[in-house]
Amino acid sequence: MLTDWYQNIEFACSWVLGALLLLPILIYEYVRRNKKQQAAMLVTTAHFVRITKSVKISLRHLPFVLRCLALICLIIALAGPRVKFTETENEGEGIDIMLCFDISGSMTEKDFDPNRLEAAKQVASDFVGNRPGDEIGIVIFSNLSFTLCPLTSDHNAVLNQVKNIQSGYLQDEGTAIGSGIATSVDRLRNSKVKNRIIILLTDGVDFGGTIPPDMALQMAKYYGIKIYTIGVGSEKEVDEVVDSPLGPVVQHKTLQYNEALLKKLADETGGQYFHATDKAALQKIYSSINQLEKSRIEVKNYNRYTDKFLPLVIAAIIYLLIGILLRYTVFRQFP
Repeated sequence: MLTDWYQNIEFACSWVLGALLLLPILIYEYVRRNKKQQAAMLVTTAHFVRITKSVKISLRHLPFVLRCLALICLIIALAGPRVKFTETENEGEGIDIMLCFDISGSMTEKDFDPNRLEAAKQVASDFVGNRPGDEIGIVIFSNLSFTLCPLTSDHNAVLNQVKNIQSGYLQDEGTAIGSGIATSVDRLRNSKVKNRIIILLTDGVDFGGTIPPDMALQMAKYYGIKIYTIGVGSEKEVDEVVDSPLGPVVQHKTLQYNEALLKKLADETGGQYFHATDKAALQKIYSSINQLEKSRIEVKNYNRYTDKFLPLVIAAIIYLLIGILLRYTVFRQFP
């Protein structure tokens, strides 16, 4: 609990906390004076008397401890502890972006590290972090399409949903590119923002689904939505371990890739087509899109503070009052 408080607090005058260095000096002086007050002469005739410690003797340093606690609380209170709340104000116009992820089985091919989908998720997360002020949503598709996250300016929510994307999430196998684009267009068509884009990430092999890519393309053109297509993978042979009656065997497999479809989707909507053959290339592609689609938006942060010194002042007063009360009652010294 104390750790949570410390992590969420800051001090208006943190230099005041340097006064806490006086505490060891005060403790040293108290110990020195206490030793001087002990009897300087021992009575030899009383050396055999057993000294019994009462509760009063055991707690004789309690008033000093309370004064030290009061001093600590006052110093921290004078440092001005406060909680900061940051408020964001956007001026200008951003861009509405739908990230459209292919999560079909082919996206688990390991020509990327660790595979196509995981590499895409990692790079997309970096892209989201570089788009302050823009509203971003997520659509996933295989044989079906699904809005995983509607358009939102809460980028933490978007990043959490990106992490949750898994192949097979929609169960039905396939690569319905048309359905993925159509769902993305549906999420963007009522947006009042002028610039709206879809970033489609797929291997480009379309099969299954109820909406053909050509029909989805016409929908995007009608609403003035640009499509940036990122083709991942390539048509090359890889070795794949498969189970057989004789045990695991290695087979050669040709990866599929439809570049022509992705070029058509991008060219006819005013977007661009990119080809990513590895994770590094994918990162460069997202950086390029980030430069091509710049938001005309200014983000201003305003800090609001809530003071937290009052509980410390109250605690210091309580410690002082208890210390004074004990000093003049229980630990009162008579001449």
